[in-house]
Amino acid sequence: MPPEWAPHEAVWLSWPVDDPRHWGGAKRDTIHAKFAELAAVISRFTPVRINANPGTEDAIHRLCRAAGAESVECFPHPHDDVWCRDHGPLFLRDQRGGGIAVSDWGFNAWGGKFAPWDEDDRIPRRIAESLGLPRVEGGMILEGGAIELSGDGTLLTTEAVLLNPNRNPAMSRDEIEARLREVLGVRRILWLEHGIAGDDTDGHIDDLARFVDEATILACVDPDPASPNHAVLAANLGRLRGFETAAGRPYELVEMPMPDPCAIPGWRLPLLPASYVNFLVTNAGVVAPTFRQAENDDRALGILREVFPRHEVVGIDCLDLVEEGGSIHCLTQQQPAAGPFT
Repeated sequence: MPPEWAPHEAVWLSWPVDDPRHWGGAKRDTIHAKFAELAAVISRFTPVRINANPGTEDAIHRLCRAAGAESVECFPHPHDDVWCRDHGPLFLRDQRGGGIAVSDWGFNAWGGKFAPWDEDDRIPRRIAESLGLPRVEGGMILEGGAIELSGDGTLLTTEAVLLNPNRNPAMSRDEIEARLREVLGVRRILWLEHGIAGDDTDGHIDDLARFVDEATILACVDPDPASPNHAVLAANLGRLRGFETAAGRPYELVEMPMPDPCAIPGWRLPLLPASYVNFLVTNAGVVAPTFRQAENDDRALGILREVFPRHEVVGIDCLDLVEEGGSIHCLTQQQPAAGPFT
């Protein structure tokens, strides 16, 4: 599996379905407009492909065109929810010939939390069939947001998710590691412990720490001792300081402060899992979440511009999106371009 900064052929989204479970059923137009905005921004850098429930394609195209999207293609793929990072395929690239394949992992809605998820679980197979790509069975439950790859054979993840008995209770840590190595082609697996408060996923890595390159990690910190995330992120940072690159050197760690707490009175999540590292890297762009906190948002975008100097960094207001538990990285899944593995 290539790192996220490898060239992309497309970025996938799963368009929101009309279901009162999502955003309390009260923000349909707002969320559809936000998805169109996201598609338009991504399409400036990479073509967008959308899993669309059959019959919704024309309406999606109209909204995306109105938002200024340049290259959007819809596929009639039924699905249950919007989190394409987790139910979508993890694309593989052949190291010799450069061909693309789909790895198809089981999906159970983050440990059986949000039924139904049957259509979501079928998305990797449907994408493989639509694109005529070979498909490889993952052989266990795995969400894309649970893993972060460096491109040199290193995978970063969390114990709170991959070792959680609500995913693969019959598999040991060694068996899980062996499966990741076999299917994704990684050689080293580094483990953090816990995730941030309010995270329905139990602690996905894409809200905690992200590779910038093979030797640099962008890591969330929370300087407020009163925050429920302070101790968790400090412990994770301590582990990151003890890790070494594949070349045997300490990682360069760039600290990313968390936004101020985001909360909605009476909502099912007392604290929203808002994180500035839930960004997407795609070709010449980085698409990053903001949370209507001018000073904090500007600081986060500035840090991203420093660590991605060759990319255009674009912020998108994600406060409405994160009500349902995620933002830009959670909503997207990159499809790497075919070609030699670098």
